[in-house]
Amino acid sequence: MLVPASATLRWLDIVGALIALILLAPLFVVAILLILYEDGRPIFFCQTRVGQNGEPFLILKFRTMRRETGGRAITVAGDTRVTRAGAWLRKRKLDELPQLINVVRGEMSLIGPRPEVPEYIESHDDLRRVVMQMRPGITDLASLMFRNEEEMLAEVVDPEAHYRSSLLPAKLLWNIRYQESRSLLRDFKLLWLTAWYSFFPAKFDRGRILRAFGMQGVSSRTPGAGLPCGARFVKRTNR
Repeated sequence: MLVPASATLRWLDIVGALIALILLAPLFVVAILLILYEDGRPIFFCQTRVGQNGEPFLILKFRTMRRETGGRAITVAGDTRVTRAGAWLRKRKLDELPQLINVVRGEMSLIGPRPEVPEYIESHDDLRRVVMQMRPGITDLASLMFRNEEEMLAEVVDPEAHYRSSLLPAKLLWNIRYQESRSLLRDFKLLWLTAWYSFFPAKFDRGRILRAFGMQGVSSRTPGAGLPCGARFVKRTNR
């Protein structure tokens, strides 16, 4: 089953996001009440991210950190800036729900590479240039596989350096590999697994995800011959 044309994908994004906003309205209410009860306003957190073709936009999230806290852009497990309600939301990725509004606006897609903050963008990098041609999304194979990223970063001495040198390049490669074999059926499978692990985070199994997409044994460290193919694919489907 092939991926629909760009215009059709855009309509699927809009319809899917609107349906999700209606069905998930109770979760929005729960998140808002938890945030207000523990730390008051503001409810939402806005941050500049780099979108398709390098265009900046404001991403929306439920606020999970204490007010007026600074520090590094990445978060590790046990970060003292995160509230108790925020930790609960982050573990289930429910803090990302407001990005359905970004999808309706056309800044994001339901499925696509996660948008990065400007300081992590190295436009001279070949992998980054390919990925930046894609519309960023709420979920993708890379973010699903590294959904325990905060726990992984908490185990290293320098989380930011490890993210730049190891996790980020690996995620870029998985972004491209998913696009190379993307289909409507795979998209539905990805959305289902994203929802499943959001509600049941303790059942997270990276091996099961790889098996579900037939990618057992695929390396996330070397691009191999995937980059040129990925680049051509992105140019064909650029929205």
